[in-house]
Amino acid sequence: MQSVLCEMLGIRYPVFQGGMAWVADGKLAAAVSEGGGLGIIGAGNAPASYVREQIRVVRSQTDKPFGVNIMLLSPFADEVAQTVAEEKVAVVTTGAGNPSRYMDLWKSAGIKVIPVVPSVAMAKLMTRLGASAVIAEGGESGGHVGELTTMVLVPLICDATDLPVIAAGGIADGRGVAAAMMLGACGVQMGTRFLSAAECGIHPVYKEKILKAGDLCTMVTGKRLGHPVRSLRTAFARDYSRAEYGGMPDDELEALGVGALRKAVQEGDLQKGCFLSGQVAAMVHQEQPAAEIVRSVIEEAEPLLLGASKWVR
Repeated sequence: MQSVLCEMLGIRYPVFQGGMAWVADGKLAAAVSEGGGLGIIGAGNAPASYVREQIRVVRSQTDKPFGVNIMLLSPFADEVAQTVAEEKVAVVTTGAGNPSRYMDLWKSAGIKVIPVVPSVAMAKLMTRLGASAVIAEGGESGGHVGELTTMVLVPLICDATDLPVIAAGGIADGRGVAAAMMLGACGVQMGTRFLSAAECGIHPVYKEKILKAGDLCTMVTGKRLGHPVRSLRTAFARDYSRAEYGGMPDDELEALGVGALRKAVQEGDLQKGCFLSGQVAAMVHQEQPAAEIVRSVIEEAEPLLLGASKWVR
């Protein structure tokens, strides 16, 4: 399977690994890139020193292209933006905000900028500012989510820009890859599927929760604060939802979530940890090497795409 993304970025398969905060470290990103996809370090709320360290981990394990995802709500966004420019990483993806203020800096460093866009308006803005591609991420995804589903958002974004579009949200196997291509995307980004990667260093409790998840395993909280988040239905998520709709003041509600993702990733704390996950967790059934995940979704998608002509007479 070939895509304009493969030529643009020097990757074998048009598969991005999501830049999941506190999850997507240098080890996982290196494994995905070495396997032919685009591995992405998740900067999250980490300081620049952590991001630089993870960049060096990747470079010690592969010579393939990789990226860094910058969460623009992070208090360290400015310094991380400068760090990736200094390190001249191949790709920067962004989330939870508008990266306009950093675009010139990154482009002058030769970096391909590929923002996550939750709307047509944002896609058009990023096109005008010179993004190399955009990621259309539907609300099925884990972490920060928008209002539109992937099925609706991807074709809308494809119609709104001439840039390559990467589909994200609700994709975990070859069927999702094939569907994304039919909607007009040039590639896909998967996050939740890579939580089951052998190289993913999340706490065993977290990984087990993903592997045993059912179809109604996730819920969205944080809508009242304007930045909704999808996570597994744990005691923490239910408690947070009750607080959100029970009249807790905004500042106290914000404080309730501080450090919760880290508690899930590093400690597997089901009472105080926020286990971010997309709806496709129910489709993830086994732990596999990251390279095998990349290869398998492409191998599943190819016969589906080749067989699409059976629907046309």
